[in-house]
Amino acid sequence: MIQEAIRLNAAETYYFARKLAEIREMNSVNKVQVINLGIGSPDLPPHDNVIKALQSAASKADAHAYQSYKGIPELSKAFANWYYRHFEVSLNPEQQILPLIGSKEGVMHITMSFLNAGDQVLIPNPGYPAYAMTAKLAGATPIFFDLKEELNWLPDLVELEMMDLSKVKMMWVNYPNMPTGGKATIDFFNKLLAFGVKNDILICHDNPYTFILNDKPLSIMQAVGSETHALELTSLSKNYNMAGWRVGAVAGNKFFIDTILKYKSNMDSGMFKPLQIAAIEALSLGHDWFEYLNGQYASRKLIAIKIMQVLGCKPLLDGAGMFVWAKVPEDIFNAERYADEILETSKVFITPGSIFGSKGDRYLRISLCSNEFQFQSALDRVQVYMENIKQTTIQQISQSI
Repeated sequence: MIQEAIRLNAAETYYFARKLAEIREMNSVNKVQVINLGIGSPDLPPHDNVIKALQSAASKADAHAYQSYKGIPELSKAFANWYYRHFEVSLNPEQQILPLIGSKEGVMHITMSFLNAGDQVLIPNPGYPAYAMTAKLAGATPIFFDLKEELNWLPDLVELEMMDLSKVKMMWVNYPNMPTGGKATIDFFNKLLAFGVKNDILICHDNPYTFILNDKPLSIMQAVGSETHALELTSLSKNYNMAGWRVGAVAGNKFFIDTILKYKSNMDSGMFKPLQIAAIEALSLGHDWFEYLNGQYASRKLIAIKIMQVLGCKPLLDGAGMFVWAKVPEDIFNAERYADEILETSKVFITPGSIFGSKGDRYLRISLCSNEFQFQSALDRVQVYMENIKQTTIQQISQSI
């Protein structure tokens, strides 16, 4: 038997892949189907004009050939216009922007482009599992830093300065934060970049939730020091409901972009041109699109908060992004077991925070990517679940008297 590569010893099957397989099995043997409130995959379609742009472009004779590794120039220019329109950041589309086939893929591109075996990379706890996993696959060492609930899920930069940073080459941050919903400020970004410049650390900002229930959208490219020590990933997956389309971009200085392109050009053969044309259309959408999108998510969030409260959890009410993050009751010692019990008993899947790191052990996360009917059904189910627990407790007390 041919053995797998040693580097895969560090990898494990993604939690959601395992859980979705379990849910499929449950659905195959039960009449009551599981309501999935765990996955952050937008259920709403893109704007009609985006779909029309894809359809029109796909009918053109030149649509199906290999494309440039850098994408068509018009797409890079659309991303540059997007940065200027929303953040007043001026970027050279030819030198400072690289379109990507998805921003998760960009996490791997960046990691493999800059990290060597023996390098260290700072990883947020809780945080997106791909940051640590890609570092391990590159032979680098993840060094976890805590996000502080009392700091609105920002890191303590003073604590970071006290660490041994001699081998740290890169640091991941993500705001609006996934999974917590915590928000950054421009003051924080300025201090973070000052930390990066002082210690010669590349600050990588993963920014896919920019406009989702976020009243003050920010880019790290607005901060002082971003010209020399920052990269930013952005994505059309959440902001424009194009998750399966796999369109994103990375922004940074010319050296960083050229370095990533060197790796990327050995990994793919360019993005399907009609997708690029459609992405240009999406990036041109104005604030009315986000008002519509956030109107949908805001009404869902109200029910998601009620679900968490019924379960005895304390949700972060003013979090941004497409998730509700909540602390489990004090008498719940294992949030993952609590989530499993809710799934088994109520047929409602809620993500345990533990999959995002040890600092998520006492939290649950609900995704807002289900319609209001499903949310209301889930609320009804957990209310029955909690009422049954209450009745069982009363019976146990009565029997003990």
